[in-house]
Amino acid sequence: MPTIIENPTIEIAPDLLAELEHQVDEQGQVIVHCLHATTVTAYIRIWPTTYLYDIHTDHVSDLVHAEKISYYPMWQEVRPGKAYFTLIFSGLPKSCTVFDLHERCDNEHGAFRVFGINRNKTDVYFVQL
Repeated sequence: MPTIIENPTIEIAPDLLAELEHQVDEQGQVIVHCLHATTVTAYIRIWPTTYLYDIHTDHVSDLVHAEKISYYPMWQEVRPGKAYFTLIFSGLPKSCTVFDLHERCDNEHGAFRVFGINRNKTDVYFVQL
């Protein structure tokens, strides 16, 4: 079951973090840092049909960029341990207080999903899948 990480211990290059935070301020983007842990070799990828859904309106934010994860149809090997990747979405409406992350793909059983993410002031989130 996916969880929302409240106080993550993750290191991001300061220059990359500054640039991403600048993009959030300038463009209203939402950044979701993801941790995928596995005990066996696994293969992951992200579908471009991954969205953020405002649970109180019909607003949908599109995935605009992904870092450190392959896009469908390519697969990325993840060795036992932890893999980190970042998803950047178009902005959510100011009225949004809670949203869901949902990857729409041909294998919904294996899709990345995180429900009930509480909105914060920075629009930068850390989740474990």
